[in-house]
Amino acid sequence: MGDAQGIFSASLISPDVSRSLPDGFNIRPLERGDYNKGFFDCLRVLTWIGYVSEADFNERYDEMVESKGTYYFAVIEHESRIIGTGALIVEKKFIHNRGKCGHVEEISISKEHQGKGLGRMMIQALDSVAINLGCYKNILNCGLRNEPFYVKCGYRNDSGIEMSHYFQEERDAYHRG
Repeated sequence: MGDAQGIFSASLISPDVSRSLPDGFNIRPLERGDYNKGFFDCLRVLTWIGYVSEADFNERYDEMVESKGTYYFAVIEHESRIIGTGALIVEKKFIHNRGKCGHVEEISISKEHQGKGLGRMMIQALDSVAINLGCYKNILNCGLRNEPFYVKCGYRNDSGIEMSHYFQEERDAYHRG
């Protein structure tokens, strides 16, 4: 399931964002073959993952593809390695004239490529995907230490507070979802 073209159509990513990347960097949809290109190495910068086999990755990828119109994982590739990730999950609502709200998740840039503006470009790419899908807004949750970054990306803290109800045993911040 899912083709070599990726988990969603690359045409949803603004060409302006693609052109703004430094030479040698490419932003594109996640592909089924990305398991061996450092996708999980990049995500480990963000949080604990656990063991995910290639079969596990493919199964989850296929589930996301089958959930048409919901999952939009993007990656930044450099020298055939995934060095950046980000996801847009689209929630279909009854409110706001049956509107769609985007949830930005799993923004992660490899440590050696941080500070180059790639995280901001990932956010811009996901925002462009949301706009092209007709979302009326994007929202995200982040820790206080990351708030200044997201403010620079145009997000503001005016939607209340994030609350969580965990269903697993208590863990440290890195290992907690």
